[in-house]
Amino acid sequence: MIRASAESDYQAILSIINAAAEAYRGIIPPDRWKEPYMPGHELAHEVAAGVKFQIFEEDGALKGVMGVQEVKDVTLIRHAYVDPEAQGRGIGAELLGKCSRLARGPLLIGTWAAAEWAIRFYEKHGFQQTSMAEKERLLRTYWTIPERQIETSVVLAEKRWFEDNPA
Repeated sequence: MIRASAESDYQAILSIINAAAEAYRGIIPPDRWKEPYMPGHELAHEVAAGVKFQIFEEDGALKGVMGVQEVKDVTLIRHAYVDPEAQGRGIGAELLGKCSRLARGPLLIGTWAAAEWAIRFYEKHGFQQTSMAEKERLLRTYWTIPERQIETSVVLAEKRWFEDNPA
């Protein structure tokens, strides 16, 4: 079952994010890794900034999480993670479908350039990487992240973005 998160879900959301983010250890630049990957105050900040989480729940246990954030004229997919023990079962795809239906504007997704599995996942679901110049412009326009993260990230966009913003 997919549902909107409640404040009572925040500890479980943090657990999923931090467990699934272990896949980034040793993959992303060491200066971008921290422990925990997402501390509680950071989750609180994201929620206060408008990230609305959808959670996938099975037998009363949280198995996946994905946030959406409306920023200006686009919808960002934020913090998409599936419990490592539940990966490969379509949970991420179901969450992405739900978040896509909730989106008011074209969907954009930022992820680490070295996270090839994440890039493949989004490409499998119809997203395409933007050009390097467009990536930098989009990250500076729609996200609030450090320059080092801009250097080490990619942006993927749904087809609608490319139709509305031809090169």
